[in-house]
Amino acid sequence: MRFQVRDRLLGFGDDYWIEDQHGNKVFLVDGKAMRLRDTFELKDTRGRVLIHIHRKMFALRDTMVIERDGEPLATIKRKWLSLLRHHYRVSLADGTVLDVSGRILDREFSVDLDGELLAQISRRWLHIRETYGVDIVRDDADPTLLIAVAVCVIHLAERERAGD
Repeated sequence: MRFQVRDRLLGFGDDYWIEDQHGNKVFLVDGKAMRLRDTFELKDTRGRVLIHIHRKMFALRDTMVIERDGEPLATIKRKWLSLLRHHYRVSLADGTVLDVSGRILDREFSVDLDGELLAQISRRWLHIRETYGVDIVRDDADPTLLIAVAVCVIHLAERERAGD
């Protein structure tokens, strides 16, 4: 399953569509402006909120929280001692841990579970400028969660680069 994401700096108020490999709109990333913390919603084509994403206000390291139906689904933060490449840890509510590593700012990274590839994020497959792909490798993987993870780590890396 492959999705195409228009690459924008994820900031307050940014909204953009995520399309499937056939160019059909599938999800809307709705950036919420005028909030104290960075907040995004991943919506379906009918406007229903599937995933709610927000930055944790009081944390030692920048942390994003992903919620589904008001319940925490995942927490994402940068790993300590990741000097050369970006490495993020995604702690799911059920105790599962996903690893995200690669060149986040270049949109070339992967999401792994115990060393097994779940999703590959890359610009290489697409010829459209300022677009990257999210390729979900495993059939049993949750596409909305993996897209939300990609949105979060890119947002965290952009914030870090900007020095926020």
